[in-house]
Amino acid sequence: MNTQFALDFEHVGCDPLYVVTFAGPFAFIKPWTAVRDAKTYSQAFLTPSIVEGIRQRLGVSQILRHRLAYAGIELQLERTQTAGWEQVKGTLKRSLSILERGVLIHPTLHLAFASLEDAESAASEAICLCRNEDLLLPVGTQEMSAEEFDTLDGFELIFGNGPGSFLVGYNRFEQAAPMYGSLVIVRGSEQ
Repeated sequence: MNTQFALDFEHVGCDPLYVVTFAGPFAFIKPWTAVRDAKTYSQAFLTPSIVEGIRQRLGVSQILRHRLAYAGIELQLERTQTAGWEQVKGTLKRSLSILERGVLIHPTLHLAFASLEDAESAASEAICLCRNEDLLLPVGTQEMSAEEFDTLDGFELIFGNGPGSFLVGYNRFEQAAPMYGSLVIVRGSEQ
């Protein structure tokens, strides 16, 4: 696995972290499996290639940490075209189908940066999670310690292949190299 996608443990404990929070009414994170299934649910975590895409979109040097939380998953119907073509009366056409897509409701994404410059740059941009219409807008920036970041609610995939890790997809930035990670889930006691 390319080291640019592995968490840089040298910086994980760096204090302070500069954290930008993004939020929106809904978002879809494309799962790495079964894109044309009849039921497709959002992933609850960000893969290394999604974080890299966000980093490129924001134009920052590095995203140290991320934490994604949401209120629920809503099923929505989406009309799609099948992958294959069929010949009907001498004409080629693609059939239409309907799939159910699970969309994250009220997602909140916290991104941690090592520098205030990267955080300020990120806070001036909007991001999307895998579909252009699913915009998350910056809602705040704060300084916090790594220990405070660890208490934020949500899901975070710790990138790398080690004990407790699992295959999370194939990296489109690295010629479809396998991506691995370990999932951290934090849920506050008030919920």
